[in-house]
Amino acid sequence: MKSGGSISIWFFIGISLLVNGLLIFGSGIYELFHIPKNPVVLFNLHASIWWGAILALLGAGYCIYFTPGKGRG
Repeated sequence: MKSGGSISIWFFIGISLLVNGLLIFGSGIYELFHIPKNPVVLFNLHASIWWGAILALLGAGYCIYFTPGKGRG
């Protein structure tokens, strides 16, 4: 393990995208099984599930690619 190394900001952006994507995806799954009393007009498209999944995958990709200590130079 190297001392004094720096961690890329993109790693933290990936963590943020991953966490937010999982939260949005989770709320979309909850809404799928507990339909709101007054759903929005395009509720049947389940946008929160799609966007949550996209954000989570993008965040996971950033976290994997920019993992600290991979030795990229």
